[in-house]
Amino acid sequence: MNNGNDNQKQLQIEIPPEVAQGEYANFAIITHSSSDFFVDFARVIPGINKAQVKSRVILAPEHAKRLLGALQENVMRYEREFGTIKIPQQNPRTIAPFPNNKGEA
Repeated sequence: MNNGNDNQKQLQIEIPPEVAQGEYANFAIITHSSSDFFVDFARVIPGINKAQVKSRVILAPEHAKRLLGALQENVMRYEREFGTIKIPQQNPRTIAPFPNNKGEA
């Protein structure tokens, strides 16, 4: 979008190597206060009853809503390209990645 100001600078994003490696998470816990959303990303391992939070992201409500929209748009694009993402049936009150706590080999 051009608002007549051609002197606008493009934002450059830098990712340090240790951040670029990423952290695998298969579980997220989302809480909020009146001013912030907290998203804790954790890794759950079958058969282990303890999950360690690997990363916490704190967002203003406006940014949380923007993130929701961006995720929805990207999931739609992904499904158009690769097919529907299927989520296994499980307790509707949980978003845990595993249906039970039994470890399997």
